[in-house]
Amino acid sequence: MPALFVTFEGPEGCGKTTQVRLLAEWLSARGYDVLATREPGGTRIGEQIRAILLNPEHTEMVPAAEILLFSAARAQIVQEVIIPHLRRGGIVLCDRFADSTLAYQGYGHGLDLGVLRVITAFATAGLTPDVTFYLDIPVEEGLRRKAEAGRGEWNRLDQRELAYHQRVQEGYRQLIAAEPARWVIIDARGSIEAVHRQVVREMERRLAVQQGTAR
Repeated sequence: MPALFVTFEGPEGCGKTTQVRLLAEWLSARGYDVLATREPGGTRIGEQIRAILLNPEHTEMVPAAEILLFSAARAQIVQEVIIPHLRRGGIVLCDRFADSTLAYQGYGHGLDLGVLRVITAFATAGLTPDVTFYLDIPVEEGLRRKAEAGRGEWNRLDQRELAYHQRVQEGYRQLIAAEPARWVIIDARGSIEAVHRQVVREMERRLAVQQGTAR
């Protein structure tokens, strides 16, 4: 079974974490060697960096420090977790990856996309996802969902102004337009079960193609 690297992206509150968990359970039940992880985090070092990055009290953090911290966590998870599992022929599901950097720090903060791509290529050792699910939801609805989930879900990035989140969403649209074959847009406004069915339907198609059984 060839390896497969699958990432989930989208605005805040779109339900990525839930859908990663559900897809991991679905794949595992069918005998696939699946690993689910997240960014930033997924390693002992990465989780410590995550705590710094998302702490609502760290309002003084400048965008340059933000991108370097995200990249440090990414370099660790790529080398320690993702690449080893892919080399064993497994499937890796990751809640956010390098596209988040381009959307949030690039389009959101206005940092130079060329510089971000160089830093990201170094941090990932050139690794890119085979398929990326984009869970599409209006920014306002996603933020409302996350706020309703409770204080424990609200982080430093969430508390930025609405215009920032709108720039991030537009950034994702630009990324999708530039590489449409990799991206799968899923309407995330429906129920958890409805979104999961859409994800599974596309995964079945991708797995069939990969295994050479597609009709």
